[in-house]
Amino acid sequence: MPTARELAEFSLAAQHPVSRGWVPDDLRLELLTNQHELDIDLLADPEIAAMRTERFAPGQPIEIMFNQWVPISADQHVMLSMRYEDGDPTKPFVDASALRRPLQQADLRPAADAASKHFGSLSPTYLRLWSSEPADSFPETLPDKRFLAAPLDVLRAAHTPVPAELTLVRARSLSNYPLAQAAYDAVDAAHPDHSEQAHLQHRDKLEDTVEEGLLFEVMVDGTWAGYIAAMRDSQNLGIPAYTVQEVILAAEYRGRGYGRHITTLFARALPIDLDFLIGTIHANNRGAITAALTSGRTDIGGWLQLPLPTPKPPA
Repeated sequence: MPTARELAEFSLAAQHPVSRGWVPDDLRLELLTNQHELDIDLLADPEIAAMRTERFAPGQPIEIMFNQWVPISADQHVMLSMRYEDGDPTKPFVDASALRRPLQQADLRPAADAASKHFGSLSPTYLRLWSSEPADSFPETLPDKRFLAAPLDVLRAAHTPVPAELTLVRARSLSNYPLAQAAYDAVDAAHPDHSEQAHLQHRDKLEDTVEEGLLFEVMVDGTWAGYIAAMRDSQNLGIPAYTVQEVILAAEYRGRGYGRHITTLFARALPIDLDFLIGTIHANNRGAITAALTSGRTDIGGWLQLPLPTPKPPA
């Protein structure tokens, strides 16, 4: 079995070349090692497996929740882990949380077969994999979230003037949370696929950002227009960064080109104790991705979904 450090070395080798120049390898390896400690724990820790089985698969043996380090070719292994979207027991999938070398097209079918072999009884709908390659690089797969990141000093030095009417104000409470929910509802009504791509963070999570001073209210001519929030995080690809936790604009302020300017203002408002901003955006959310790219962020990779066959019911 690999160590967490070995998994970190595999993951580091798979990162986007642009991001490799941002963080020294020794620091990134340390952060990735910490990130992969959970993968190692999930290989054989009976207490964690028992808790997960009780929540997600009552009645199954606890071993069903153990991670699997599986050889799928002469030069490739994959770490498979049973996961559930947003902790929802009705939305099971298998995560390929580490690979011995960067993903190639030939790995897809063997990895899917291994996922079905080890976790098929839990009816996962897809295998999630990660690659630094562009979103359309792997036929047979479906799009998932992309990671868009940049050094904060790049984002702060925007070359396009920010519209004078657009400002950010640090939130002191969640008094405008109902307006944010209404903004999401409006987008979902206009774009039915949006609800599967993004949703408003739970109050508890946003309360944490308020307490840390990392939730900002977007204002247009002094009127509330949206939210943008972040959290401090070193678990995203080994980059010590602020991670975008929430961004939403009310319907009447969408389509005005504010997206990239909000990122600029956000980068300028964040404390200077971290050097990077990173966030995930669904690959099909082209408007949000365009805004992120034009603000100076780079697409440094993302998840992709490989559908898994539905298990046949017993005869």
